[in-house]
Amino acid sequence: MRSFLVALALSVIGLVVDVAPSGAEITYPWCAQYRRDGRNCGFSTLEQCQATVSGNGGYCEQNALYQPNAKSDLRRLRR
Repeated sequence: MRSFLVALALSVIGLVVDVAPSGAEITYPWCAQYRRDGRNCGFSTLEQCQATVSGNGGYCEQNALYQPNAKSDLRRLRR
């Protein structure tokens, strides 16, 4: 029982200590909108997006959530 309580306490401490925001999210500037509510915002260029929707009736639009300087800001914060 004592080892269980120690493990639980260490887990809680680990959760509290590790509060740094994750930098794994990648937001791309272009989204493909498909006919039936399908959406893919994983394109770096307009040409990539257009090649994907070519022939399936979709269209491309700019990603409203894209922030071009997000990576450089994260690097500055880490230093």
